[in-house]
Amino acid sequence: MSSEVAIPNGLNRAAEAVPPHAWFGVSAIFHYLGPSFAVLLFPVVGVVGVAWFRIATAALVFAPITKPWRTIREADAKTRWLLIGLGVCLAVMNTSFYLALDKLPMSLVAAMEFVGTIGVALWGLRTKRNVVALVLAVIGVFVLIDVKWSSDPLGLFWATLNAALFVGYIILGHKASEGGASGGVERLGAAMAIALLILMPIGFMEAVRAFGMPLVVLAGIGVGVCSSVIPYVCDQLAMSRLPRASFALLLALLPATATIIAAIVLAQIPTLQDLLGIALVMIGIAIHRPAPTPIPAAQNEAVA
Repeated sequence: MSSEVAIPNGLNRAAEAVPPHAWFGVSAIFHYLGPSFAVLLFPVVGVVGVAWFRIATAALVFAPITKPWRTIREADAKTRWLLIGLGVCLAVMNTSFYLALDKLPMSLVAAMEFVGTIGVALWGLRTKRNVVALVLAVIGVFVLIDVKWSSDPLGLFWATLNAALFVGYIILGHKASEGGASGGVERLGAAMAIALLILMPIGFMEAVRAFGMPLVVLAGIGVGVCSSVIPYVCDQLAMSRLPRASFALLLALLPATATIIAAIVLAQIPTLQDLLGIALVMIGIAIHRPAPTPIPAAQNEAVA
């Protein structure tokens, strides 16, 4: 019994010992570093096969720590629906993200993720500030899309679907983190197991062809750790101590992070026009404000 509570308590201590902004910084780096490595694997394993490796690795890493079967069994009906929703979101979001990266630059796909986030903020808090934020972000995305990408409607479809599901991940992720850092990670582990069940029939058929290549399998596992284990755990540790408004402000860093990592790993060097579009999106993210949400007393004291 003591071994079961040691890890969650350790997560809580880690969340409290390190500033939440530092957890977000680690997440911001690995959120796009892992997908950059994934793009390099697409020709060998296939897009959906790499997505399977990402989800399968995360699910297997989380399983012995978070015991998803226990989390699902002991959850009430409302929490089970939350876990299912988050699991479906993770499975489809990660797959559509990779399908978009196979056709479009990472900077564009990353920028599109935040238009929906700002749109939701405008829906919840109808202010001139949020209207301006959304307009800037949309203009920035159109600057990034340019004419050269408008001829790839399928890529834009996958990027749009990923952007919509990214909003769902932020909303559901915050709900999952409401039980504290350890509770959030336990629920994330359960959601990841559900995501693997959803993706198994599709992705496994592509992933299996890499099983005879040990180095490729190790690379696929590395993609999963970098993409879904490190950033998602850091997200939960940050979300457990940051109010949604503060977390939303920090999201402004992600388009720049994606652009820098894509330039280093994938040699996707941005043009001046690309940098202008990215800057507009970042300004839109930075000035928007989500609707205020109640913060538990303990969390409010921790943030203060």
